Amino acid sequence: MGSCGSCSSGAGPFSEGKDLVEFVYNAHGGAIKDQPLPNELKTKCRGCGEEFTLKTFVGKCPKCGGVHAVSPPRCDDQANIQFAGAGYKLPEDKDRQ
Repeated sequence: MGSCGSCSSGAGPFSEGKDLVEFVYNAHGGAIKDQPLPNELKTKCRGCGEEFTLKTFVGKCPKCGGVHAVSPPRCDDQANIQFAGAGYKLPEDKDRQ
């Protein structure tokens, strides 16, 4: 796993899966997660297979809500998009339940 000075969990911008999603979501006090990507990335949901475009560093599949993320240093290639896993909910979604 990579590391970053803004995260004490040991996860970093080169982590994978849920670790990367949570790292990007929390990085810099949550300031990065909703920022637009320099170039939107077309991808397929790793949960349901639906094609969609990731427009921000953390985003959800419009069909199933699967959470995906890409870190700033790796946001130039859709192959770097990571999936948090089936059934994963962002903290803000858990608060609404």
